[in-house]
Amino acid sequence: MNFIIKHKWMVMGITVGAIAGFLYYYLVGCESGNCAITSKPLNSTLYGALMGGLLLNIFKKEKPKENEN
Repeated sequence: MNFIIKHKWMVMGITVGAIAGFLYYYLVGCESGNCAITSKPLNSTLYGALMGGLLLNIFKKEKPKENEN
């Protein structure tokens, strides 16, 4: 639970990205089946989760480190 709180932006991005990736597959998809990402729902969902996690991880604020000197 502490991990989820600490990385809440990344977890939120993964969740939203996965939903968006699946919706893209479902609504747009790939007619021919030759598309690497959108030909299968798993590929599209995982790609969306990866992109969402990376995108929202940008907004994570780092706490300044205190020097011990």
